[in-house]
Amino acid sequence: MTLKEPKMLKSELLMPAGNLDKLKTAVLYGADAIYLGTPDMSLRTKSEFSLEQIREGIEFAHARGKRIYLTLNLFSHNKDVPKLEEYVATIKDLKPDGVIIADPGVFQYVKTHAPDVPLHVSTQANVCSWMSVKFWEDMGADLCVLAREVSFAELTEIR
Repeated sequence: MTLKEPKMLKSELLMPAGNLDKLKTAVLYGADAIYLGTPDMSLRTKSEFSLEQIREGIEFAHARGKRIYLTLNLFSHNKDVPKLEEYVATIKDLKPDGVIIADPGVFQYVKTHAPDVPLHVSTQANVCSWMSVKFWEDMGADLCVLAREVSFAELTEIR
């Protein structure tokens, strides 16, 4: 009832990046993986990334053997759908190592329109039980980030 083993090991360093310079700095100073998003399509509202900068960042990181995870964890409204279409059309060819999603509608959209992109469920989806993990696994999630409120004992039980 659990998702596939995560690709990251405990000793790996995952860092956020707010802009392209910070992404490059994180890569050059030893981050194994970086997560980032655009301010309009994620909860990273202070992010300064454009889609073109995301493209450059992924190419830069992948050329150095590092992973990039895109945060697409907005809670979408109807007004966000046209931008979502553009975003997904762009990222599906960029080959991110995963897309971190909280909204079930966004999850389904990415699954349908970018089927080769690994789907990760964001901590903002508030996954707190094995039933929720099973739900997301059945929906096609590759990884679930459990809610911050989950204790270590609960995590062990869910695992």
